[in-house]
Amino acid sequence: MSARKVGSISSSQSVTLEGRQASLELSTDSVAVHKSGIEFRSPTPFTPWTEMTVALSSPREGKLHCNGVVVNCSGNKHLGYRVSMLFTSLTKQAEAQLAVMVRSDVGAG
Repeated sequence: MSARKVGSISSSQSVTLEGRQASLELSTDSVAVHKSGIEFRSPTPFTPWTEMTVALSSPREGKLHCNGVVVNCSGNKHLGYRVSMLFTSLTKQAEAQLAVMVRSDVGAG
């Protein structure tokens, strides 16, 4: 995953992650969006290579669904887990919508 952070998701957005074995509704303060993926804090671990769908929603930009795969999960049951997910097969339109969504909600031009 790229080390360059695109932005964080504002409190007016919601983030939902869904996989075959789990579904999480995440607080926006536990999510960081990157150029090619997303990192989030989770109370439960995820096995690397687990396929997931991320749903980002914004009042201004609508809803965006991104498919991805978990590439790293570190932590423990006491402190929680830091999960890194790489987006797969993002269309140019989805990339553009993601960039606008992050920029508009964090106040960047």
